[in-house]
Amino acid sequence: MQKIRPDMNIGSNIQKARLKSKLTQDEVVAKLQLMEINISRSTYAKIETNRINIRVSELVALKTIFNVEFNDFFEGLSL
Repeated sequence: MQKIRPDMNIGSNIQKARLKSKLTQDEVVAKLQLMEINISRSTYAKIETNRINIRVSELVALKTIFNVEFNDFFEGLSL
């Protein structure tokens, strides 16, 4: 499965989107699991802190959960 490499900002951008949506990490994990994305709370926490790669399928699901655009996840990233 294709993955996006960790970046200095993508995890914090995901966290910002979660907080803006007023969801806890546990609530996000539960929603992901309902969407058949197998992820644990500790894995999700590692995504928000850029300690592991995020899968494209997870990013697509988070876009739906947070009702944001993909650009929101990549805001502030430099090439």
